[in-house]
Amino acid sequence: MSRRRVVITGLGTVNPIALNVPEYWRGLLAGKNGIAPITLFDTAVFKVHFGGEVKNFNPDPVVDAKSVRRLDRFTQFAVVAAAEAIQDCGLDFAKEDAFRCGCILGSGIGGMDSFEEGHKTYSERGPGRLNPFLISKMIANSASGNISIKWGLRGPNTTVSTACSSAAHALGDAMHAIRHGLADVMVSGGTEAAITPLGLGGFIACRALSERNDDPAHASRPFDKDRDGFVMGEGAGILVLEEYERAKARGAKIYAEIAGIGNTADAYHITAPHEDGIGAAEAMRQAVRDAGWNFEEVQYINAHGTSTGLGDIAETKAVKKVFGDHAKKLMISSTKSMVGHLLGASGGVEAIACALSLKHGFVHPTINLQHPDPECDLDYVPNTAREVRVKRILSNSFGFGGHNCSVAFGSV
Repeated sequence: MSRRRVVITGLGTVNPIALNVPEYWRGLLAGKNGIAPITLFDTAVFKVHFGGEVKNFNPDPVVDAKSVRRLDRFTQFAVVAAAEAIQDCGLDFAKEDAFRCGCILGSGIGGMDSFEEGHKTYSERGPGRLNPFLISKMIANSASGNISIKWGLRGPNTTVSTACSSAAHALGDAMHAIRHGLADVMVSGGTEAAITPLGLGGFIACRALSERNDDPAHASRPFDKDRDGFVMGEGAGILVLEEYERAKARGAKIYAEIAGIGNTADAYHITAPHEDGIGAAEAMRQAVRDAGWNFEEVQYINAHGTSTGLGDIAETKAVKKVFGDHAKKLMISSTKSMVGHLLGASGGVEAIACALSLKHGFVHPTINLQHPDPECDLDYVPNTAREVRVKRILSNSFGFGGHNCSVAFGSV
């Protein structure tokens, strides 16, 4: 079978700056900041008191009150975002061949809140009082499973868990399912809800987070010399992928093509990136080649850009290795400067940003970039969005464990 093209026909999100895609896009272009003091629990005993919470989230009417009690927050995010994406794409799955439609999602952690709640119940009241839905709430594949049940998707259905590259890898797997004829339509992306006492405490313990408690709005500052760690975020970014000829024939709104993917490992350290960015560089090379592009055609990179000391420098080095002199001509920006780090969901919300850039001709800024790091000396689109027509984009996602993923998005 010849290689089939894959396009994006639906978008849906809930994240720290928005509860839907139009609001998200407006927020990105305005440089809206979603970082604020944590309200989900009392942070008094923690060194960090802020994060990127999804604010004013209400799963109704997509998830009814009975189902809410059976779904962890990360699954609720995914189902609500999927509902928006499916409505946006205009498909009625009841009229589709169910075995040609699937769902592949990413989540780095899964139902952390349900895990903590279950442990508390066990410790205080014993095993006989555990919630019968504990396991189905906390397992990482709960989101993809519940989406497939709600919309009757009987095609490929898996969950990818590669830390902060989970959603990007999920998109790559979904692309391959369509490209190679295993499916015609795939719901894909990522979801995460790890702003919990154990989640926050764990990331503090491994010294990954910013501790800028006196100024949380400026804590996520990728590529800035005063950065001191990433900011935890939560939410979901869900996309509908579809075979191009099929989408075109039905008159679908097409945002962009998902044209290629690169997938490598650093084989270096469980949390730190390789200091020279060699794995990240090779992932970008693979994505460009898989898309069939020349390297000079790439105009914009949605960076992993976490606001960590080592990570931002390693990513900058990787870009220079891949693009040489062309690196100075690239626009690069970090969505995480506004929403924080959504861990396994990051690649999903960032893929939506890329698709909207291709559709509407704007590139969103990296906010809080006030004092550029001398070692990060490329064009990071500081603080102000740009109106510019782009046709070739890479989106980078790198995860603990040394996982690297780069996805190529192109205009159609």
